[in-house]
Amino acid sequence: MNRTFVSLGALLAFVAVVLGAFGAHILRERLGVSERDLATWQTGVQYHAMHAIALILVGLLAAHSSSRLLRTAGWLFVAGIAIFGGSLYVLVLAQQRWLGAVTPLGGLSFMAGWICLALGVRAER
Repeated sequence: MNRTFVSLGALLAFVAVVLGAFGAHILRERLGVSERDLATWQTGVQYHAMHAIALILVGLLAAHSSSRLLRTAGWLFVAGIAIFGGSLYVLVLAQQRWLGAVTPLGGLSFMAGWICLALGVRAER
């Protein structure tokens, strides 16, 4: 599982960089999205990148642990990236404002992931 999280985290970090560049260069210059939408996009990229790195951390910790809570944290971070970041990306690209109601579920996944990470590391004493 540790290799899965490290490789998935690295891949998701790469995607975050690509999406950040897309937002900085394509959304503004070619698609002319609003400043509000650019800020929304960048929020998605920021949380996406941060949690991709957290996923790598989980993978590295899981290499030295069999904690079920660490595995749960990893999958919660993956879900959070998909739901939080994904909903913001689609909201901006498709102008589907109703997706703003879905975004907090991704935030809850992130929060639960951090709690599982803390408890999983603590349980390994």
